[in-house]
Amino acid sequence: MEQTMQIKFLGTGGAFDTDYLNSAALLDFRGNHILIDCGFTVYTTLIKKSLINKVDYILLTHLHNDHSGSLANLLLHKSIVQKAKKPVLLYPSEHFRKQIEEFLAIQLKDPAKYVEFMPLDQWEGIRAIDTFGQHSENYQTYAYVFDDKYRFVYSGDLGKPEALFDKLEKLPYLPTSVFHDITFDAANTGHTYYKKLFPYLIGYEMFGYHCDPSRNPPDNPIRLVFYEKDLMA
Repeated sequence: MEQTMQIKFLGTGGAFDTDYLNSAALLDFRGNHILIDCGFTVYTTLIKKSLINKVDYILLTHLHNDHSGSLANLLLHKSIVQKAKKPVLLYPSEHFRKQIEEFLAIQLKDPAKYVEFMPLDQWEGIRAIDTFGQHSENYQTYAYVFDDKYRFVYSGDLGKPEALFDKLEKLPYLPTSVFHDITFDAANTGHTYYKKLFPYLIGYEMFGYHCDPSRNPPDNPIRLVFYEKDLMA
């Protein structure tokens, strides 16, 4: 199958899994490079791996620090160090755009000097799935679906996988790879306990991220992104 999408993870850990860096990825989507999330380790990882030039577009799942903590650094680097064209931040709702602008204004004063905003619905083939309250109570999060000849799904942080899969099952069929955050701690309700993904293994190619891979239990059939070298930047 012709490769029209390629994903490379910059890290696969959660907020406290410092050995594995914050979960984030660079997606090559129809020749456009989209950075999915920009946590506090992401800027330095982009620099160390000489990938910062590839960040043309940015897409955030939510505004927790491990998903957005170095966004201002990235934007300042693009402007001051590279003197490059402003990256484009894709946003799924006006409410979320306002939250992002307020978040960036604390650090950048005038975000519009450093980033352009574009509604996600202007991009054919990308859709957002609203997962409000499914990670933290009364907190805005999104999952994203990327469609071309096949489908990539990126969960963001999600405690209840049915919020995502109920919507996926209503979409027209495409071969689908799901990149889903997982936890190996059943008491962690802000992320999906790995066994809750078992019912969805039929029909989807499943990969787990946002976890400490050293804690992977023997009965887990879900491949972890950390061990899939073709998926790592």
